[in-house]
Amino acid sequence: MNLPAEEIVQAFGYSLLLKNIDYPLHEEIENEVIEKLRSSYYELLPKITVNSETAKREFMIAPLLYEIIRRIDAKLNIEYPIDIDEKLSGFIDYLIRSKHELIVIEAKRGDLDRGFNQLAVELIALDKYEETEFSDVLFGAVTIGEVWRFALLNRKIKNIVKDIHTFRFPEDMEQLFRIFRGILSYKV
Repeated sequence: MNLPAEEIVQAFGYSLLLKNIDYPLHEEIENEVIEKLRSSYYELLPKITVNSETAKREFMIAPLLYEIIRRIDAKLNIEYPIDIDEKLSGFIDYLIRSKHELIVIEAKRGDLDRGFNQLAVELIALDKYEETEFSDVLFGAVTIGEVWRFALLNRKIKNIVKDIHTFRFPEDMEQLFRIFRGILSYKV
């Protein structure tokens, strides 16, 4: 996974673009939920050592995902196993499925680029595994806890788009909610 992302996806027959992603955004946001999550984070941060991937997953990532799935009809899988072949196997940190959409989330301790490479391979593996059950686009996100970056895989043209923008946690929490809920509520 130390190769550039473009070389990794090309090895599987995909292409990679870096550009702005136009997400389907959910309009309704429960500000009290966001503020409660944000204030909890600020209250606990001085009391918790967050220097490992596990700590970030439990303290920063999981609470956000729990609040999102509480508000939509979706299922959250943690450590989801996938086994296509020797190159495409392993565990997806988080996989959220709604009726027509899914989101892959890869958590990393501190290297967003290396995490993106792993996310790209996981999206490719799901593209091969899921056949046509979901829409023509698969969404993914990589996070180091404090920073999130999204991607999408266009299944028809075998192309992965890496969003040029990143989102900060907890500062951009409202935008993260709107993106996640918009993707998972999107009607094909």
